[in-house]
Amino acid sequence: MHLVVKCDGRALTHFALVPGSAERRALVTDLLAAAGDFDGLQVDFEYVPARDGEAFLSFLAELRSGLGGRMFTVALPARTRKNTDDVYDYEKIKPLVDRILVMAYDEHWSGSAPGPVASLAWCRRVAAYALDTIGRDKLIMGIPFYGRAWGSPNHSMAYIYSSIERVIRENNVTDIRRENGIPTFEYKPTISVKVYYEDAYSLSARMEMYRSMGVGAIGFWRLGQETPAVWNLLKLEN
Repeated sequence: MHLVVKCDGRALTHFALVPGSAERRALVTDLLAAAGDFDGLQVDFEYVPARDGEAFLSFLAELRSGLGGRMFTVALPARTRKNTDDVYDYEKIKPLVDRILVMAYDEHWSGSAPGPVASLAWCRRVAAYALDTIGRDKLIMGIPFYGRAWGSPNHSMAYIYSSIERVIRENNVTDIRRENGIPTFEYKPTISVKVYYEDAYSLSARMEMYRSMGVGAIGFWRLGQETPAVWNLLKLEN
């Protein structure tokens, strides 16, 4: 049972990482104390600002030193190649932790074009790079239990007057009223929704692919989001 600490705000992450700051000293002290009740600690900081790359490395080193014999892991974004000035540089982080969980998901996200959360071809490239840079012994490949949906058209936007006229015309709007002098109307458009998700077949295919590549460990985001059938596919190997 491991304790996971997550920070997903750029400004908050920056202040938590500033070397020598009271905030960082308090965070490290609190994390080491809280981890005492667990078998290990995992850090999941997904929005480390570019300027804080070195601070993030020293933060990880400080935690590693204080954890003693407990396992220390870090969750890192997926990569298919080495990025310039990457705050999540696998090769720099590897010596500071016991395991690296590569979050091989969100290939497509809420703000992108529709597509799989983690296509098999993309996952293969992510795993190949991770195996090459992290190595089998320290690598955990993350697998998504969730899916995403994209709707078209997206109506949350600003309109110029000519566009408002087009909306009224195309949707046969006739009930236009005023609120304190401001014209307003409602309409119910037909929306096309495209969904990508994970089922037992896709999860099995991904796990088989990772095993055939030599990946020795997998992790999931997250428990409670999965199809129950996935547990029939898993077996611990000594």
